[in-house]
Parts: sequence; structure tokens; C-alpha cells
Amino acid sequence: MKISEILTEDFVVVGLDVSTKEDAINALVDIIAKSDKVKNANKVREAVFEREKIMTTGVGKGFAVPHGKTDAVTDIVAAFAVTKKPIDYESLDGEPVRLIFLIVGRDNMVGPHIKLLSRVSKLMNDNDFREKLLNAKTPREVVELFKTEEERYLG
Repeated sequence: MKISEILTEDFVVVGLDVSTKEDAINALVDIIAKSDKVKNANKVREAVFEREKIMTTGVGKGFAVPHGKTDAVTDIVAAFAVTKKPIDYESLDGEPVRLIFLIVGRDNMVGPHIKLLSRVSKLMNDNDFREKLLNAKTPREVVELFKTEEERYLG
């Protein structure tokens, strides 16, 4: 499963105006709640926050990948945001976050879920790519950046 197959402009926000990790996660869950793949947004929210309690998903370099698995979705859904300003995300490297990629999958879709997390992490390790995302002006630009980068690095 490719990032470009699940991330659409409708689920991308550039300039998300939030000040906390909780606000950011809630905003992204609200965005994916519009998907017909989401049966129960509250259960999705619960799954993501439960996962966050285990260990922060602020992986470093200004990037976070909150995620969860639940039967409240029919398939993997994702949303992405570039925040207006850096937020404290309790990241592993202690740095604030501006790039947030939310992934929620079904309980029984562990393989595709992990593969997608891995793909996102690989792409986000590239400093130039992160910089391009930070400078993106529109959701369309963000989606195109992911598509191009995914093709270049992952085939």
C-alpha cells in the first residue's frame, strides 16, 4: 500500500493552528472522521490516544506519526498536517514538531499498517523532503510531494 493511495487533499492541512499535541491529534482525527472508511470517530480518537500513552509518536526531526488500530475503520485512513507553528510533542529528541502524519488501520491489518508506517518514516528521514513539506502552500502541493518522493525512493 502506497502513501499516495490513501493520502488525498481532503485529508491534508497546511497551517494547522494548534498549540498542543492533543489539539493536533484531535484536529487530525476530526479530519479523517469525514472519510466514509471511519465508522466511529470517538473510537478512532481513543485508539490513537491509547497508543500515544504507550510511547510518544514524536519520532524526531520535527515529525510525529500518531497512529492506532481499531475496528472503528473499514480500511486504513490517513491525514497529514503542517502546523502553523512548532508545538511541543514530547518527541524522542526533545524537539518541537510541525509535521504530523496520522495513520489509523483496522485491528486485523497489522502488516499493511506497519508497512505504511515504515514508508512514511523512511520518507520523513530525508531533510530536504521535510523542508519541502514545511514550505508547501497547499494540500495539493503536499500530496504531490509525497507522490514524487515515494516514487523516487520506494518505487
